[in-house]
Amino acid sequence: MTQSVDQELLDKQLVDQWRSQPAPLLGVLHAFHERDGYISESAMKAISKGLRQPLADLYGTVTFYHHFSREEGGLNKPRVCTGPVCSLNGGKECLSALADQGATSMPCAGRCDEPVPVLIGNEQWVGAANGNLTRKLTPMPPINPGEIEECVFSKIREPERNTLPGYKKTGGYEGLTRAIKEMNPQSVIEHVKASKLAGRGGAAFPTGLKWDAVAKASGTPKAIVCNADEGEPGCFKDRAIIDYDPFAMIEGMTLAAYATGATRGFIYLRYEYPETNIVLEKAIADAYATNLLGKNILGANFNFDLYVRRGGGAYICGEEGSLLNSLEGKHPFPRNRPPFPVTHGFENLPTVVNNVETLAAVAQIMRHEPEWYANLGLNGQAGTKVVSLSGDIQRPGNYEVPFGLPLRTLIYDWAGGPLTGRTIQAVTMAGLSGGFLSHDDIESATVDEPSIRSKGSMLGAAGMIVYDDSRNMIHAAHDAMEFFAHESCGKCFPCRIGTQRMVERLNGDGPTDMKVWLTEINDLSETMKSVSACGLGMAAPLVVESLIKHFPEQVKVHVEKKA
Repeated sequence: MTQSVDQELLDKQLVDQWRSQPAPLLGVLHAFHERDGYISESAMKAISKGLRQPLADLYGTVTFYHHFSREEGGLNKPRVCTGPVCSLNGGKECLSALADQGATSMPCAGRCDEPVPVLIGNEQWVGAANGNLTRKLTPMPPINPGEIEECVFSKIREPERNTLPGYKKTGGYEGLTRAIKEMNPQSVIEHVKASKLAGRGGAAFPTGLKWDAVAKASGTPKAIVCNADEGEPGCFKDRAIIDYDPFAMIEGMTLAAYATGATRGFIYLRYEYPETNIVLEKAIADAYATNLLGKNILGANFNFDLYVRRGGGAYICGEEGSLLNSLEGKHPFPRNRPPFPVTHGFENLPTVVNNVETLAAVAQIMRHEPEWYANLGLNGQAGTKVVSLSGDIQRPGNYEVPFGLPLRTLIYDWAGGPLTGRTIQAVTMAGLSGGFLSHDDIESATVDEPSIRSKGSMLGAAGMIVYDDSRNMIHAAHDAMEFFAHESCGKCFPCRIGTQRMVERLNGDGPTDMKVWLTEINDLSETMKSVSACGLGMAAPLVVESLIKHFPEQVKVHVEKKA
């Protein structure tokens, strides 16, 4: 009895530590997960009571996330990535080899440049197909082809760039100092507008226009939210930026706060980056210690507080409505729009939501005149895009690409082309969401949204997965669609049901008549694209549509069961 009372008291104290903080639920869940190694029944009851959240709702929210274990010791059991890239590199075999340790699979860990990632507690390992694990303490640095001027990566390779002295030594905080000492908030917005910077998370909405809308919106306190939940398979650029250049993102958020009048900010970091979280928390503490965050920043009448909230593992939380609901402690379903976050965001107040790359670019843009950034692109296009390249390629990694660069130049000249003795069949766009481009498309496309869309795809967040001629494209499409089916939040039936039906068709279930099979797929695709609640359901059909377009013979053999 005494032990039970003592446990209740300890649980209550832990909840009380978080209850007064903004966006407390994710923080308190992680605190219990770290303390106990799982989320116990007593923890659930304490959280429900302390945060005044119905226990049934709390169960639904906690169990929605992949990584909050409800079984004792679950935190320290291996979680093995079996995402599309890792499946090409022995991920499923590694999972089987670690089965006796209680290993479970995770959809994509955002480390496609060094497969196969395995999480044990808060430590990152790299697993082999036989189950052997190697500890990896340092991520791969961005790759520089050495010929084209960069923005986001222009200083990232400098020694100690991820420390505050190293960041300042290489131009860090020059932009914020300039803004506060020489410019008013509206001037900062106009500077960003003139640079033609657009959101780099996939939607490509003009950054300056978004900031302007938040600055003019009524309601306080306003917020800046950094979407660092890059859950799209094949994307791992944000992790590299935070690991090597965390202050650039922090400075970008602080500039956004100055420009819009926001007084609080949140970095929503994906669960699978525990070691990145350590880097980030240290950087924020150092910024506070030197008056670069907090009260009266740089001696001005400007206050901005910044918090990290680590997600629980859910692809849908990369969608801004789901992310905001997750921050607020709600079930992370997408929100209906309008209203938009610029007027009704975090806690229904004006909110800027930008991703890591966008905010890191702002820090560099504010050190220069806006024309500098606008002129970095090729053929009249403005700016650059960080591309994460993985799969069957000689030099996987992150590349900062000027818009308008030939896709062939990136894949063959910069990244070395296919592996020895192989040829390239296809490359995915937008991680998986853009579906496949064929080898012929690679020869003619340029790295920009208009060119990629003219091929029936989209650039999006610019993750690219390369498949060589050794790969079965039906299997590749199946893995992609299985990911979408697994990650569908279930809110709307076109996505919930449609993704599953497509998985079944790629499994070999369904009609064996090609015409009937295509009619079913087209009907599913059109329904999902027309009435799904968010981008997951709208984009997922591109995988199968592009498979049919580029690999009709493989599809025919699959459907007619001739394999």
